[in-house]
Amino acid sequence: MFDSKLIFAIIASLLAIVGNVSYLRDVIKGTVIPHPYTWFIWSIVSMTTFFGGIAKGAGIGALPTGIAEGFTIIIFIFSLKYLFKRRAGHIRKVDHIFLIIALLGLIPWALTRDPTISVVVVVLIDVVAFIPTLRKAWEHPHTEQPLLYEMNVLRHILTLFSLNAYNVATTFHSIWMIITNSLMTAFIRKRG
Repeated sequence: MFDSKLIFAIIASLLAIVGNVSYLRDVIKGTVIPHPYTWFIWSIVSMTTFFGGIAKGAGIGALPTGIAEGFTIIIFIFSLKYLFKRRAGHIRKVDHIFLIIALLGLIPWALTRDPTISVVVVVLIDVVAFIPTLRKAWEHPHTEQPLLYEMNVLRHILTLFSLNAYNVATTFHSIWMIITNSLMTAFIRKRG
């Protein structure tokens, strides 16, 4: 029997793999410089939205987020080399403020342990954490590549179609990722 949700989840997962493998390859080559603060926060956000989505009935629709989370952690680890080599010239003092705001935003999540509240809090943190990367992409578009962000837009659209349950915990992240990744793609394309 044809299961459209499974097909959407598989295609979204493949898009996550294509976008992230391409991005990771460019990070390893040194042609893309990920912002370590953003990728650190994204690691926490993706993990929370993955488990929150599962807890609230996302079903197979959580698969693309889980796959992307694995890559997010790997890319964060690779981003650390720029901190240790002091090549992170794209990190500004204001980025420290965004990191602190994002980390402080984890407190309500830690206190509530409610999947819906947790997802809303971490997605709002995610939007704040995106700001340093958006700024970096605007100022230094050559340090990013648009394929990952384009694949993320498509992946999140398909993820919405693959969900078994539709509620704030399962949809909020994808909706915001469609918006922020579209903006990131526009910044890179316009300035690149």
